[in-house]
Amino acid sequence: MNRVSRVAFASLVAAVCVHVGCSVSPEIDARRCVVWGPGLSPDAVLPVRYFYIQSVDSEGHNLSASPAADSFRVKIWSLEKEFVRVHVPAPLDRGDGSLLVRYRLYGSSSKGLKIEVLYQDKPVADSPYTLQGPVYHESCVCPERDPSVWRSALQCPEDEPQIQQDFLSFPSIDLQRLLREVPERFSRRGGLLHYSLVNNQLHRRSLGKYTDFKMFSDEMLLSLARKVKLPDVEFYINVGDWPMENRKAGDEPGPLPIISWCGSTDTRDIILPTYDITHSSLEAMRGVTSDLLSVQGHTGPVWSDKTEKAFFRGRDSREERLRLVAMSKENPELLDAGITAYFFFRDREKDLGKAPLVGFFDFFKYKYQVNVDGTVAAYRFPYLMLGNSLVFKQDSPYYEHFYTHLKAGVHYIPVKRDLSDLLQKIRWAQKNDTQAEAIAKSGQSLVRDLLQPHRLYCYYYSVLQTYAARQSTRPAVHPDMELVPQPSDPSALCDCQRSSEELDPLQKNEL
Repeated sequence: MNRVSRVAFASLVAAVCVHVGCSVSPEIDARRCVVWGPGLSPDAVLPVRYFYIQSVDSEGHNLSASPAADSFRVKIWSLEKEFVRVHVPAPLDRGDGSLLVRYRLYGSSSKGLKIEVLYQDKPVADSPYTLQGPVYHESCVCPERDPSVWRSALQCPEDEPQIQQDFLSFPSIDLQRLLREVPERFSRRGGLLHYSLVNNQLHRRSLGKYTDFKMFSDEMLLSLARKVKLPDVEFYINVGDWPMENRKAGDEPGPLPIISWCGSTDTRDIILPTYDITHSSLEAMRGVTSDLLSVQGHTGPVWSDKTEKAFFRGRDSREERLRLVAMSKENPELLDAGITAYFFFRDREKDLGKAPLVGFFDFFKYKYQVNVDGTVAAYRFPYLMLGNSLVFKQDSPYYEHFYTHLKAGVHYIPVKRDLSDLLQKIRWAQKNDTQAEAIAKSGQSLVRDLLQPHRLYCYYYSVLQTYAARQSTRPAVHPDMELVPQPSDPSALCDCQRSSEELDPLQKNEL
């Protein structure tokens, strides 16, 4: 068992001790604490870098309660003589004895960074940590030429079950066939983009009228290309809500490999992490307030102090959501549900009413969260799972890229598509509080691991790599494609120090 696994296991043991009455000393031993995560590696280039602190007592036991406010402090500075701004907010208390430290660089440091972690002014674990330079800013176009080195720095998993499953229908990909058939079959759907990645440069053309969401696919693909040499690959991304390809593997002609943000049991699309979680990870600590990291420090009161009801707020994008509100009106002791905006069922506002908006972090004042599909999978689901509430998930044909790892009854509570058993299951949770909390913690722990922002980069790369390996013809940049340029950010102070021998001949000529 590696060090991080021991930390996770000990955290679970400590959590059990709280409930059965084990004696756990509250005194934190700074040197026994554990510090780990990708933010301690200079080679893990991310928009927001991050690492974790596990508080440990003098007897070597992991603590499961929050440390005193502001008792842990983190300082990060560049080893350059010139000033390089590093934004380091206070560590996020995750409510279980661990903390999450985030920092965003506003420039590159050729010499490296120093990270000092303190508990009541005492060095924590092996602090201070030195990240030997260069440490690159997110905007630096300085891709690692050896993907295995990059994957190792991010500790990418060897396999992703959803990727394996998605590509079963596509043992070989004929790009010439796609060029003929994809526009004919899908361009009228409105939200399709044709991309070519050649020599690590991104080109695209739009197929359809409704492709404004190309900003989200562009930004993630460009960010990935800045960090690692990507395979030459030509593919199609659906930026609409609904997955597209409904042919089965045995059909003649067979299915076409369309990449989407959401899958379904009736379609054969290849799934990427949704635009929502990728964009929020790129813009964390800058353009968004709710992202996969920030939510971990805003999970509401401890379990015993949460309101013992199920909670829902959202638009009227599915009829079951209206049913949920009607159930809430009849059973206010079990459920607090409301529609915040009407678009699809405006005639129902008069009898169901319109609920005021509630800040997302305030959702976690409630013990139970109800996840009901919107037009497709509800993209709030990963954020709900990262809270410390128990999630009741509606049975659904739709799924996101990480659902294959989740088990009903272990990580969340399943409810029928028509919600007919929801009230019964809320009552069960109220009567079985210890078991309900254990399921909530189990789901939270798993999703914390699966949805670390660096894992999203790993997933994107693995999809492109797997796709490229199946291409039977060479990718091409077509005449009607436009180059999608890398954004220019002079403040990033990027001085790529990879040797010229590592660059492709085309890029050498451009230099």
